[in-house]
Amino acid sequence: MTDSTFNALVLRKDDEGKTHAAIEQLSAADLPDEEVLVKVEYSSLNYKDGMALTGTGKIVHTWPMVPGIDLAGTVVDGGTSSYQTGDRVVLTGWSVGEKYWGGYSQYQKVRPEWLVPLPQGLSTQQSMAVGTAGLTAMLCVMALEDNGVQPADGPVVVSGSAGGVGSVAVALLAKLGYQVAAITGRESSHNYLRQLGASILLSRKEMAERSRPLEKSRWAGAIDTVGGDILARLLAEANYGGCVAACGLAADFKLPTTVMPFILRNVRLQGVDSVMCPIERRTQAWNRLAAELPENMLNAINQVASLEELPELAQAIIKGQVQGRVVVDLQA
Repeated sequence: MTDSTFNALVLRKDDEGKTHAAIEQLSAADLPDEEVLVKVEYSSLNYKDGMALTGTGKIVHTWPMVPGIDLAGTVVDGGTSSYQTGDRVVLTGWSVGEKYWGGYSQYQKVRPEWLVPLPQGLSTQQSMAVGTAGLTAMLCVMALEDNGVQPADGPVVVSGSAGGVGSVAVALLAKLGYQVAAITGRESSHNYLRQLGASILLSRKEMAERSRPLEKSRWAGAIDTVGGDILARLLAEANYGGCVAACGLAADFKLPTTVMPFILRNVRLQGVDSVMCPIERRTQAWNRLAAELPENMLNAINQVASLEELPELAQAIIKGQVQGRVVVDLQA
């Protein structure tokens, strides 16, 4: 491999600060000075990747950058780590694709502590159909469980339900026996969400209306990916002792609420982070995903794309036009 070249999608910034994405031929000497060399088979497209490729926000911290916050593949050289040649691994988070080179490359060098062994029964393609979005969804479900939310307590509502995190969250909750309510702004997503297991469909427009400090109790739990007015409404509508797991800010980072849901209904707002999640909980989440997310659900949320298609798809995901998960095939 050391004498050959391979494809990677590289971001560069021009003198005017504009981001440009192009496929370049790299060699092993171009890769970062990290310990484990991985042959990348699949990556994925997340909202954060869309921001990086389009130059939206300040996602990329070092230039040039190979984006892609997820990757899955086979270890070529484990260095002095415990990983051996041929081990199948998955990587999500740790600021890869932001501060460190990421998954949009046919080979990548990474730190061993960023890796998780690929769970038994899960292919590298399936793991990227899960990716950061699915890992985050599983961590949100685990947060609800940790806070005592059980299927018998009532419905659980998911915002951004047709997106990556939302799709996996709906599927997981339904598989675990919860009644799932799905918030979406696209009527065209209704059949898709029903197939994933949602039994209640809610309008994003309705749920984004500014709520009173307390509304009628509706939800035993909630998984929120958007923030802003929708998160405030979910808190105001939570049952006594309910829990809202918040993991995103696709709509707004602000939270226009009061203390009333917390002090009058004993509602808990649980933040969920997948980027720096400790390896023990991360491994537990991956193993549960392999065991509990049905294969037909993985296929339902799986769209395969090439490196060449990513700039256009990045524009689409920023505009909210991508349904489910996009898996990036690095083997073509």
